[in-house]
Amino acid sequence: MSDASAARPLPILSLLETRVLGVLVEKQRTVPDSYPLTLNAVLSGCNQKTSRNPVLEVSDAQAQAAIDSLKGYHLVDESSGGRALRYAHNMDRVLRIPSQSSILLTVLMLRGPQTAGELRIATERMHNFADISSVEGFLDELAERPAGALVVKLPRLPGARESRWAHLLSGEPVIEDMPASAGAPGADVSLGEMAALKANVARLEAELGDLKALVHRIAADLGMATGR
Repeated sequence: MSDASAARPLPILSLLETRVLGVLVEKQRTVPDSYPLTLNAVLSGCNQKTSRNPVLEVSDAQAQAAIDSLKGYHLVDESSGGRALRYAHNMDRVLRIPSQSSILLTVLMLRGPQTAGELRIATERMHNFADISSVEGFLDELAERPAGALVVKLPRLPGARESRWAHLLSGEPVIEDMPASAGAPGADVSLGEMAALKANVARLEAELGDLKALVHRIAADLGMATGR
């Protein structure tokens, strides 16, 4: 990839494009033996019910269109592997950011706005951040990036101890309404504990999803039919 293409201003990506890009970065680190991914593996990651917000129902054609669009931005490369084409991301190089920042962006693309504490837990399978201050340091760099901010710190919700962060790859985020339970008695006290429990459950469910995807790939390599 040339420097000119790397320096090209990044367009506003659609929700599906950020989902595809996030899946590629996530699976590169969580199931490296299956990476680069086939279209079916990308589709499975896009439609995953865990560790995704919002949950999507994407068709083969929609996933392929998003991949083709990302290829046009040099964010995705296509290669031949076995019986199917495979796809890999170029996000780190195109955005010129370190892998730690790429991982934080990935979680924000896949799960929506998160606090620094939630991000530290959600990224454990991809990178072990030393502490929340380390996460915040990379977030601050992304927010103050000379070539253009890639994340933004959202206004703190009433009753919340921490502010959430959102990515800017799809433009300015829409500020969500306050959840009905945010102001409930005791909500402020249990916020961190609830976030940690939720992230740990999601991580375990994601591991199960990755194992299922690996089984599908092995079955496909052996010519065995499996249900999606």
